[in-house]
Amino acid sequence: MDEQQRTARAGRAHSAAERLAGHDVVGVAVTWVDNSGITRVKTVPSAKLESAAAWGIGASPVFDAFLLDDSIMSGRYAGSPVGDLRLHPDLDRLTVLAAQPGWAWAPADRYTQDGAVHPQCARSLARSMTDRLRGAGLEASMAFEVEWTVGRAGTDEFVPACSGPAYGMTRLVELSAYSRDVLTALAAEGVAVDQFHPEYGAGQLEVSVAAEDPVAAADTTVLVRETVRAVGMTHGLRTSFSPKVTAEGVGNGGHVHVSLRRDGSSVMTGADGPFGLTQEGASFTAGVLARLPALLAIGCPTTASYLRLIPSHWAGAFACWGRENREAAVRLVTGAVGSGSWAANVEVKCFDGAANPYLVVAGLLAAGLAGMDESAELPPPVDVDPASLDDDSRAERSIAPLPTSLTEAADRFEADPALAEALGVELAATIVDLRRADVALMAGKSPDEIVALTRWKH
Repeated sequence: MDEQQRTARAGRAHSAAERLAGHDVVGVAVTWVDNSGITRVKTVPSAKLESAAAWGIGASPVFDAFLLDDSIMSGRYAGSPVGDLRLHPDLDRLTVLAAQPGWAWAPADRYTQDGAVHPQCARSLARSMTDRLRGAGLEASMAFEVEWTVGRAGTDEFVPACSGPAYGMTRLVELSAYSRDVLTALAAEGVAVDQFHPEYGAGQLEVSVAAEDPVAAADTTVLVRETVRAVGMTHGLRTSFSPKVTAEGVGNGGHVHVSLRRDGSSVMTGADGPFGLTQEGASFTAGVLARLPALLAIGCPTTASYLRLIPSHWAGAFACWGRENREAAVRLVTGAVGSGSWAANVEVKCFDGAANPYLVVAGLLAAGLAGMDESAELPPPVDVDPASLDDDSRAERSIAPLPTSLTEAADRFEADPALAEALGVELAATIVDLRRADVALMAGKSPDEIVALTRWKH
């Protein structure tokens, strides 16, 4: 980052600070998501935003090595107390927080003191992979579904905040004022909400937002989660995005939708491939599908994730794909007749709410690009619950179970050259080191104990 860039950033931040003052904002929360999926923060008074934009906010690189319980593992490229980074707020995403009066928010890009991008900055990596896709002539749109559970505050146990049936209007009536405030806050922050509804699990809700540029989609996911959390606190509720809040219940998914366009036209529909997929769309999807076992180290990053990732629970526990098949790990969404040109996309269903959305963006785009480079082909689609087939039938149809443990996922990730190349040596090694440290942290613990340690961390 040179002097001209710093001067331009400072000028923009000065104008932004004046705007914030008009909203009675006194502080700016500058966030990044660590490799364990926890949103971390440094804040500055609004009057210091100009300096923060130009020179950054100091932060130790040790956060790359944080586990979900805030212990610090000693990894190959992370965990040292030595060094410093600079957090530069992205002023394009500067947002007045509707549920936290007096505060604004901006996501951070992390740089070294020399002005270079930090090799473990997940947001910068997501942008780099988006640019790589753009260099191939393709534009991606992505959207994350955000599932969460609301419980009563004042206890570390999970006590559902409502008792109505899954997807039931009763549940919405019970949480009517809370739900209104969630939608009101998101609208005030400029978040385009497509749907809001009660989900399957006890006390579980979901919001779906409009598709955006991949980095913007990850930013919006962070903003939505923290807004939901803040609204809940004003209503005496506690929020969890954890993959499991009770050992026996369903967990919070982190489904992500991806669509691609070339020259303004969708590559996910309108061709003579399976269900209208173009060759590019099919190869991208095949690349993701083939690398799902490895991608779980990013998308299902905790030991608790594998308590959720079980068959016949709409978690996508088998590496297969199918049109509108909610038990397939990759669901092809074709949309209603006549809407395919803008609605067609692929949904990855196996990821969960503990995932760092920026790493998810980077990993999915890297896998899809590798698939296109390889001209990968999709196996036959699956139109049944894969758990209903016997082992021989699944083998005949190239359906394999996804990893059932974080150890297996980390091993598959470590062995995948395309993902290692895309993420870089330092970040790829740290992800593996962290996943194995999480396994060690949870070793010997029962499912109930694992869930209790994870429940309120995300």
